[in-house]
Amino acid sequence: MKALVITGPGHAEVQDVEPPVAAPGDVVVDVKRAGICGTDMELFTGDMAYYETRHTTFPVRIGHEWMGVVSAVGDGMDASWLGTRVTGDTMLGCGRCRRCAQGLQHVCELRDELGIRDGRPGALAEQVAVPVTSLHRLPDTVDDAMGAMVEPGGNAFRSVEAAALKPGERCLVLGPGTIGLLCGLFAKAAGAEVHLLGRSERSLEFARAIGFDDVWTEQTLPDLPWDAVIEASNAPHLPAKALHLVEPGRRVVYVGLAGTPSLIDTRELALKDVTAVGVLSASPGLAGTVESYAAGAVDPRPLVAATLTLEDLPAILAGERPSGSGAGPKFHVTIGG
Repeated sequence: MKALVITGPGHAEVQDVEPPVAAPGDVVVDVKRAGICGTDMELFTGDMAYYETRHTTFPVRIGHEWMGVVSAVGDGMDASWLGTRVTGDTMLGCGRCRRCAQGLQHVCELRDELGIRDGRPGALAEQVAVPVTSLHRLPDTVDDAMGAMVEPGGNAFRSVEAAALKPGERCLVLGPGTIGLLCGLFAKAAGAEVHLLGRSERSLEFARAIGFDDVWTEQTLPDLPWDAVIEASNAPHLPAKALHLVEPGRRVVYVGLAGTPSLIDTRELALKDVTAVGVLSASPGLAGTVESYAAGAVDPRPLVAATLTLEDLPAILAGERPSGSGAGPKFHVTIGG
């Protein structure tokens, strides 16, 4: 089968590889649609921290935002999965440790990360093998494009849930990338007044185009009380700014990751009696995201700038933006028929 392979820093190609086999406990999914994100870009450039820790080594087969149809099941598995439209969790715990037993498999020390850490090849391929326990069924009201947006949506769903917003309260989201925009959409669905802070005029203009009226830069941000601040950028200085901006006694949520350490003053955290929440993964938010998409509460599809082929991806990873692409931050690939 065909799969995208990153062979070294800055080098990716579509290769013919052996198709996966459904081992006991696994299913094989025919991938229909998949996306790329900032993590994939870091894996391509070689800047991903997992290379330094040796959790990831070249060559890498990426892809953790995906949907498809189950085409094979392992021995002893429930055959009713065959033909089912699904998406799946990225974080695959060992299933044996204390954290996994507590439902915290996404922070299992021995976890696989599909398409990110060594061990589980990713879904930017014609087929992918995943544990049946990681699957989430997709109802008919969640089309293929939405299905491939469940994973990034899960991060945003969890971030807004952690912000503990009530209808009418004011939320500031720092960083209008994919996760930040999805945070804004989920916060709006929760009835919050949503403001976005960004840097490039292109990203701010896109945010306005999809319905966000209150869009600011650091220079134009109004002096308002922020009931929650969600930090979804990759800027090292914004985590501290998020803490400074949030109202005392409220919540700041950290879902963005900078390439260098981000520092906050814990004295300010304590003296303001602020609750700070970190969000690593979509795992606990996947089911809620599917439900929100299915109900029409959130529609992530406007964020998709273009739908491409596997063969187009090496150029996209290298930073090219195809002519005719929309202004959104997300690129998708269609793989199956």
